[in-house]
Amino acid sequence: MTKADFSALEGRLGYQFKNQTLIKRAMTHSSLSGGNKTVRDLERLEFLGDRVLGLLTAEELWRRYPDYSEGDLAPRLNALVRKETCAKAALHLGVDEYILMSEWEESSGGRKKKAILGDVMEALLGALYIDGGLEVARGVYDQYWTPNLERLARAHRDAKTALQEWSQQKKLGAPEYKVLNADGPDHAPAFKIEVRVKGFSPAVGEGTSKRKSQMAAARVFLTREKIWNEND
Repeated sequence: MTKADFSALEGRLGYQFKNQTLIKRAMTHSSLSGGNKTVRDLERLEFLGDRVLGLLTAEELWRRYPDYSEGDLAPRLNALVRKETCAKAALHLGVDEYILMSEWEESSGGRKKKAILGDVMEALLGALYIDGGLEVARGVYDQYWTPNLERLARAHRDAKTALQEWSQQKKLGAPEYKVLNADGPDHAPAFKIEVRVKGFSPAVGEGTSKRKSQMAAARVFLTREKIWNEND
């Protein structure tokens, strides 16, 4: 891509890169490099951007909630820096239109995959930090995270605990979890678990551990039954 191709994105970000190589690299997905070391993809910038995002978020939470303990702040930080939140920020800024990826990845819906969008958004924050410093990165952070911080931070709630409390309040007993599938190599296990609550259809969640799968299933149930909304 040329500088002109990224100018519209820079307009959305409110910042023009001095080093155009940085924005191009931040937008280059690993599927395009295919192991070719001459193609510099976003992975190193993503590593840095993850830390930039964590610092900006920790500072914002520290300032906004002066009476909160570390135990209160930590789950909110986790909710604000997770991949799903970064993916929403990327879509908000229209970053998905500018990602450089392989034809195969694009044909498989890569531009809307949360994992890819989250990685690119982190890489972009890293690139902004390198090119312009922390305040430039903060300028983009303030376009999405800061105005939505209260709403986004609600996602710190434990879905499994929330479902159990709701179920018991409704006198439906404790939710029951069942492993439907467990496979994958030792270094990358994959679980599929369903949760059942008396009188309701089961909900299914997937993850790399039983707990993550249970949490995912509980979240699916809570949002499907409109106990939580999609943004919780």
